[in-house]
Amino acid sequence: MEVFEMGPLFEAVQMNHTLPDGKTFPDCLPRLPLETIRAEYEKFKNTPGFDLSDFILSHFDLPADNSADFKSDTNNSIEEHIHTLWPVLTREPDKAQGSLIPLPNAYIVPGGRFREVYYWDSYFTMLGLKVSGRWDMIENMVENFAYLLDTVGHIPNGNRTYYVGRSQPPFFALMVQLLRTGKGQNVLLRYLPHLEKEYAFWMHGGASLTKGSTAAHRAVRLLDGVLLNRHWDEHDTPRPESYKEDVETARASEQEDAIVYRHLRAAAESGWDFSSRWFKDGESLATIRTTDLVPVDLNGLLYFLEKTLAEAYGASGNAQKSNDFKQAADNRLAALNRYCWDEARGFYFDFDFILGVRTEHCTLAAVFPLFFGMASTEQAQKVAKMIEDQFLQTGGVATTLVFSGQQWDAPNGWAPLQWMAFKGLYQYGFTALANEIKSRWLRANQAIYQKTGKMTEKYNVYEQTLEAGGGEYPLQDGFGWTNGVYLALIEVGGL
Repeated sequence: MEVFEMGPLFEAVQMNHTLPDGKTFPDCLPRLPLETIRAEYEKFKNTPGFDLSDFILSHFDLPADNSADFKSDTNNSIEEHIHTLWPVLTREPDKAQGSLIPLPNAYIVPGGRFREVYYWDSYFTMLGLKVSGRWDMIENMVENFAYLLDTVGHIPNGNRTYYVGRSQPPFFALMVQLLRTGKGQNVLLRYLPHLEKEYAFWMHGGASLTKGSTAAHRAVRLLDGVLLNRHWDEHDTPRPESYKEDVETARASEQEDAIVYRHLRAAAESGWDFSSRWFKDGESLATIRTTDLVPVDLNGLLYFLEKTLAEAYGASGNAQKSNDFKQAADNRLAALNRYCWDEARGFYFDFDFILGVRTEHCTLAAVFPLFFGMASTEQAQKVAKMIEDQFLQTGGVATTLVFSGQQWDAPNGWAPLQWMAFKGLYQYGFTALANEIKSRWLRANQAIYQKTGKMTEKYNVYEQTLEAGGGEYPLQDGFGWTNGVYLALIEVGGL
């Protein structure tokens, strides 16, 4: 039994925000067997003078703050600061305790409230580890993800049991290709079985779908019979780490509670939790409809996974499997252009397969087809113009054009999307725009570092002197993917 399965006690703690935030209690370590704690709670909860906070603190150990003693020195450069931070953000091999899923090798955590490894964060962290020459840590982390594929069957959102119902954007193939640049061709063959398992997870249920806008798990069969993908979660209950927030969202929604919870969880799998991108009305979280959408970025990542599998099978001598995956990638590319490219608007949009239309929401997910070389020259030109005209701001590129109060909307910018935009535009020859994004983002990072001594999770790209906001929790510092992208951008030419 997990802390978050303790019924009335868990609900009381989460709904009353007895602890700093909703994630704290699921991360706590019980001092006694959970059955004993639950029995004591039931016995004493209605007695005079009972204090829930005191009860929790006497029965559980709160998660440790490993960075509490770390003090930054703004006399150091950001590069020096980041190199100093790697050991602070390192966690050694684990043992099973509480909700933590043990991993066999050391790894880097993002920082702040994020005390465990996170899937898509880790790729961008690895970009910085590469600059630091930390191939040992990159290999450790790829090994950990391979271990999760072998033991869990997929890579969860993070190595917590309450994340097992979902994954995150599938960057494992990019991690393998990154490690290959440092460790050689054999890396591709070493992780071929794990790449296959990753693909099987995302395509699960697809083969049984009949033609015509039907879906199972993460697979979507569209009207012409083509298979694309969506985000999903195997559970339709409030997220344990955001229990109160999810309950309140469901209360405000006209949708059934279970449907709302599934959409919220699926958005968490996307990494964009939360954004107007997922909202039917473009404004309110209560109208969330994540599982109705075929996302541009997710299908770009799966295209790259198919291309990587084709290459790996070619290297292994299995020409038939290699050709199968080449064909799958070609089919996905054609389908992405058919369903997600809007010629009139000159931009990529998510596709609502329930309504049979593209969404109206312009988002930075449109740079993924450029990053993966899926766009034609003409398509790339139109995307670049939209990025320059609409998304480019003082501190980099905005995530969307909507000011909703959600953290994956304006005015916020995020390190992974700056990197994807920079690389995607650069490789299509839009070097001036790519370098402008890079320079503005680096200056934004530097401005906040000089002001606070921190590298943060996200940035206000409209006003460099203001910290980013929005979302379910306060601005976090650390911060794994910001550190990684900063070093990677500096390596390709600084300001």
